Amino acid sequence: MIYFAKGNCNETLSEDDLREGLFSSLEKLGIKDKVLALPPDFTRFHSHAGILTNLVYKYYGEKLTDILPALGTHAPMTEKEILEMFGDIPLNLFRTHRWREDLTTLGEVPSEFIYKVSEGKLNYSWPAQVNKLLVEGNYDLILSIGQVVPHEVVGMANYNKNIFVGTGGKEGINKSHYLGAVYGMERMMGRADTPVRKVLNYASDNFAKHLPIVYVLTVVGRDVFGKLGVKGLFIGDDFETFKLASQLSLQVNFEMLDEPLKKIVVYLDPSEFKSTWLGNKSIYRTRMAIADDGELIILAPGLKEFGEDKEIDRLIRKYGYKTTPEILNYVEQNDELKNNLSAAAHLIHGSSENRFKIIYCPGNLTKEEIESVNFSFGDLRKMMNKYNPEILKDGFNILPNGEEIFYISNPALGLWSFKDRFID
Repeated sequence: MIYFAKGNCNETLSEDDLREGLFSSLEKLGIKDKVLALPPDFTRFHSHAGILTNLVYKYYGEKLTDILPALGTHAPMTEKEILEMFGDIPLNLFRTHRWREDLTTLGEVPSEFIYKVSEGKLNYSWPAQVNKLLVEGNYDLILSIGQVVPHEVVGMANYNKNIFVGTGGKEGINKSHYLGAVYGMERMMGRADTPVRKVLNYASDNFAKHLPIVYVLTVVGRDVFGKLGVKGLFIGDDFETFKLASQLSLQVNFEMLDEPLKKIVVYLDPSEFKSTWLGNKSIYRTRMAIADDGELIILAPGLKEFGEDKEIDRLIRKYGYKTTPEILNYVEQNDELKNNLSAAAHLIHGSSENRFKIIYCPGNLTKEEIESVNFSFGDLRKMMNKYNPEILKDGFNILPNGEEIFYISNPALGLWSFKDRFID
């Protein structure tokens, strides 16, 4: 059921609009005595989920007993990040999701289903895992809050991904990421109905009906002045709610280009992007727009590691970003990758498949480290002087030397594609 739906690409919703939409929906749900909120972590700061979670706290007060940021495999939020994102909510309400430990398995999606949706590429079952708090907390309401935007693993982010991946476990996260990678991210990004989404929907329909989950979904984009704002708010408990948000997100967050781009420069905000695990959104979201033999320059002043998780960081350093056939071969030959399929999927996602050049300009990694994982190295200071984020505007720019570049100030907010690579 859809409780609230409002948005279009030409208007921006104010905080009063968000409050009105959220509170009217919560009133329709009736009295609740125990509520759990599942917002994203700081890596989705621009989702406006922090503001919405704060409004949930204002509405329910002490009846909001727990807030569990949907970390997935990300690092736990710091106190500073919590305060910046969520405002004056008491810190003692926040819980940390431990993706290897705090789990309940609701059921198993059969291998026959995975085989079918993967077009015969994979033949394993998939565990529908969630943080045990969702099941053992005896909540009257679970509010899953977050942004719908094109995504490299599932096609369009959020909805039940926030449940089964955001609060999911090692095996479920690994296998879903690998399914997306093997099927092909360029076949999925920007699409609401994908193999990974089919698996998540199967889990929702067959194993999670007893959980009182309501989704609070935003669509975020820039206005004509370049300022970020909420273009849509959709609240409901079913796929139709997500579908409406996805349709708006494609209008707001997807830029279709008439010609492939020869040079793209992407800036990674240091407060948000500290690892290639996150920073490679600069590759995922632009790869369909880059010309063959083109160049992607990534300005990454906050980059200090490859994986936020120590084991994933080790695997990235060991195997590097290689072509899909090479990584698939590594998985077959090495148990450590076979047992960490999300790392294998990430290595596939971060490869240019030898089609274009990736130049990473890190703030806190060495030239040797960058080149060891098969990226080219760029000197951050020199590149920031040449491609100054304070001067460049999103989209096409002509530099004083006559060079034309396409600039992106935050790759997490969109998807870019040459139209012939997104024919459907």
